[in-house]
Amino acid sequence: MFAFIVRRIIATIPVMAFVALFVFSLLYIAPGDPAAVIAGDQATPQDVERIRQGLGLDRPFLIRFGEWLFNVLRGDLGISIFTSLPVTQLIKQRIEPTVSLMAVTLVLAIGIAVPMGVIAAWKAGSWIDRLAMAVSVTGFSVPVFVVGYLLAYIFALQLDWLPVQGYTPLSQGVWPWFENLILPAITLGFVYIALIARITRASMLEVLQQDYIRTARSKGVSQPSILFVHALKNAAIPIVTVIGIGIALLIGGAVVTESVFAIPGLGRLTVDAILRRDYPVIQGVVLMFSFVYVLINLLVDLIYTLIDPRIRY
Repeated sequence: MFAFIVRRIIATIPVMAFVALFVFSLLYIAPGDPAAVIAGDQATPQDVERIRQGLGLDRPFLIRFGEWLFNVLRGDLGISIFTSLPVTQLIKQRIEPTVSLMAVTLVLAIGIAVPMGVIAAWKAGSWIDRLAMAVSVTGFSVPVFVVGYLLAYIFALQLDWLPVQGYTPLSQGVWPWFENLILPAITLGFVYIALIARITRASMLEVLQQDYIRTARSKGVSQPSILFVHALKNAAIPIVTVIGIGIALLIGGAVVTESVFAIPGLGRLTVDAILRRDYPVIQGVVLMFSFVYVLINLLVDLIYTLIDPRIRY
């Protein structure tokens, strides 16, 4: 087990090296002259040249990449062009709302989608199954921002049950913190619930046809035990896989969701940085998200071995 973990960690090193190279190249592959774009239409040639020197665009690519990578390994992601603050400081200021939103969304999505998929497979062909799959199709079909605006209009503006926007830190109380995250979490998790539910249903349908399930039924094992103990454990590999892959959906959807509900998280920071052409901030946030996603994939691989000890790579 220890050797497997070490091999998987070593395998992530070249992946992160490639990601770092791509993130750093964003400054060079962006259309037009980044220095001229940042300087604006009214800038003089001297202003453009000063910004180009500040960004290091007047020096060879490999030298700049080596210096940037060395600084990243030390925890230095650069300085924001717009605010003149360290990128790491900006990320620390915005990371709590995003982590809170993604954590609540994960718990909500898994807690709803997995039972929904299990029950849909158990009642395959019934109205329950058709209703669950209709919800899944709707989740795939409706854009995130449409769901967000619709929920905000109904539950915040019309019924006045929940806040329409903003974020309350956890330090100010659990309920105020959670109250601000209910609508954004449902919005962000809508497509995620649809994805997990469909995969859970498909995986459970296959497992429920196995001989050992029929044997368990013939021995009088209760239906909940058959579904959630025997069948779900053996159907868990595809479910865990799609949960891990779906983290990318959460990361991408967080940008839209935070904009709709005015949550001051990393998604909003990314949007603002793109609009301002603040390349150091864009590079820092994208690199952090990529690193998190690689770690999640590593965690998914480790969970495989816990679910099924026969799995070794």
